[in-house]
Amino acid sequence: MKFGQVPVEEAVGALAAHSVRAGEMVVKKGTLVTADIAMRLKQAGVETLIAARFEPGDISEDEAASRLAHALAGGNVAVEAPFTGRSNLYAETAGVLVIDVDAIHGLNAIDEAMTAATLPAYKPVVAGEMVGTVKIIPYAIPEVLLLKGIERIGTGSLRVAPYTRRSVGVVSTMLPGLKPSVVDKTLAVLGRRLEPARARIVQDRRVPHEATILAEDLALQANGDTDLIIVFGASAIADRRDVIPSAIEMAGGRVEHFGMPVDPGNLLLVGSIAGKPVIGAPGCARSPKENGFDWILHRLLADVPVTRADIMSLGVGGLLMEIVSRPQPREGGESEGEE
Repeated sequence: MKFGQVPVEEAVGALAAHSVRAGEMVVKKGTLVTADIAMRLKQAGVETLIAARFEPGDISEDEAASRLAHALAGGNVAVEAPFTGRSNLYAETAGVLVIDVDAIHGLNAIDEAMTAATLPAYKPVVAGEMVGTVKIIPYAIPEVLLLKGIERIGTGSLRVAPYTRRSVGVVSTMLPGLKPSVVDKTLAVLGRRLEPARARIVQDRRVPHEATILAEDLALQANGDTDLIIVFGASAIADRRDVIPSAIEMAGGRVEHFGMPVDPGNLLLVGSIAGKPVIGAPGCARSPKENGFDWILHRLLADVPVTRADIMSLGVGGLLMEIVSRPQPREGGESEGEE
């Protein structure tokens, strides 16, 4: 594409790169300059115009944006019609946004003329929410450049994993100092967390904070109709050999990972029993405020795998609140709850 200042008469057939006002006449940015427009601008005293002229092999900004956006869009993502070199992408269903981050970075590194921006990876989204946008900066780009971008982006690098796990079983362990009302409030908070996924609590079990008893209950839930099991401990998990991880293993399950570089949420545990995911909830999960529990919960509700490597990659951006002003860990029950 040729771009620059030219005499008005030589701008015929090109696009006006900027809006031009001459007396009562206004030529808007992006207008195709016709012979009549050029003549009227000349008569109004305009001698030159900054214009953009396509060359052989160029693809207009709208067509390029549309083709790139369609290549980017994966399952449950809709592409909006392009305008001024932009094409937006929207979630077609509620779920978790899954992104090939390397593909997005790779596209944006090819040339400054092509850009793609998205919401954060693994963000819970609702139907109709904008999840990404493609913008072509100039009025046109060479098709060879566009094809290079499409090849780098691959297919379906931006998709929405829909929520599929609807039935949640909850086990709360009890100690003498834990009031039943605290558990009731915890379940109410969890119920609200599950609403976007249209999931619900189908089992509410309360057992003593003992590994053997807890293991028996977990085994029963794992063999039942629950899709996901969440354990709220009367006392926060302090070690892989503590009550909750021990009970998971005694029930025939395994602990995938304990601890996460997200605060609040450090003391979260992820495991499985009979192929069903199990979350050992950190104390902060009793609070409605966003914490690391939310991040893992929504992924599992959408059947997005959560591995040890996934959890350990959450440190950058994992500081969700100021921690200096709250009690130091292990000082008391409330500080344990924050973890």
